[in-house]
Amino acid sequence: MRYIIYGAGGIGGGIGALLTRAGREAILIARGDHLTEMREQGLLVRQPHGVDRVPVQTAAHPGQIDFRDDDIVLLTMKGQDTQAALDDLEAAAGPEIPVVCAQNGVANERAAARRFTDVYAMLIVMPATFLTPGEIALHGAPLAGLLDSGCFPRGSDDRIAQVCADLTEAGFSAQPDDHAMRLKYGKLLTNLRNAIQALCGVREERAGPDLQGFVARVRDEALACYAAAGIAYAPLEEINRRRAAVFTSEHVEGVERGGGSTWQSFRRGLPAIETDYLNGEIVLLGVEHHIPTPANRALQLLSKTALREARNVGDTPLDEILSLERKLS
Repeated sequence: MRYIIYGAGGIGGGIGALLTRAGREAILIARGDHLTEMREQGLLVRQPHGVDRVPVQTAAHPGQIDFRDDDIVLLTMKGQDTQAALDDLEAAAGPEIPVVCAQNGVANERAAARRFTDVYAMLIVMPATFLTPGEIALHGAPLAGLLDSGCFPRGSDDRIAQVCADLTEAGFSAQPDDHAMRLKYGKLLTNLRNAIQALCGVREERAGPDLQGFVARVRDEALACYAAAGIAYAPLEEINRRRAAVFTSEHVEGVERGGGSTWQSFRRGLPAIETDYLNGEIVLLGVEHHIPTPANRALQLLSKTALREARNVGDTPLDEILSLERKLS
C-alpha cells in the first residue's frame, strides 16, 4: 500500500514522515516554502526523544502523481481546503481512489462520499506543531498520537485494518473502529475550544471563571444539538482514557507549543481558518434543529473578524466575545 498524504503540515507531515521512517512508501503533497524545504533538506521532525531529518517523497499537486491501484489518500488539510482538494484529486486519480479523512471536524467525510466510492474516517488525537517551513514537532510520547479509523459512515474492512496496522508499526496507536464517526463527534467537542486559544491567547487550563463558564456553554450547546439530531458521540472521558493509555503531550526542545490548529493558523498568518467546520458545525445543527447556539456563533463570527482585521493571537478580549454572545442570545 502506498500512502498519498494530501496536505503535509503538522498532522500530514508527521504521519507521512513516520510511515516513511518505518519503511512504508509515502508521497507528501505540500506547497510553497514548505515543499521547497522538504525537497531540498527532507522533513525535520522534532520529538520529545530527539530530532530526525527524514527524506520524504513529495509532490506539489495530485496531478504530478502517477496513481497506482495500491494507493490510498489521506486528506490532512483543514476543512476549509477540502473541497478544492477533492476537485483536484478526482481530476487526477478518479473517483475510485480510496480516501481517508484524517482531519478534525465531521463534514469532510460527507463531502468526500458525494464523489468517491470508498471513504474512511480517522480520529486525529495527535499534538503537533507546524510553524516553520520544512519542520514539524510531534509532542506525543511514547507514541505520537491516536489514529483510530473506520469506514464511513460505519463499519470496517481489510483495507482500513491494514492502514491501522501500518500506522501502529510507524509509532502511532491506531485501531479499526466500526463507529469512527462517533469518535470524531466526540473529538469535535474539544476542537470547539480552538478558537478561544487563537482569539484570547489563553489555554483552558489557565482560564478564569468567566472563560470557564463560556467554555461550558460552548460544549452544552453542542450536546443539545447532538441530542436534537440524534447524533451518537464518544464522551470526552472515553477519548481521554484512550489518549492517556497511548501518550502524554511533552515538551519538545526549541519548539513553541502555544495552542492547537486554529492558534497555529493565526500564528502563521494564514488567509483562512477552520472555524466554520468546528463551531460552524454546531451552528448549522442548531439552525437545522432550532437549538440556540450563541456561544458557538460568537466564536465563529469573531474568528473571521479577527482574521479579516489581521489581529494577532490574543488580541481579542474575552469581554468582546461575551458581549457578542449576549447580543446573539
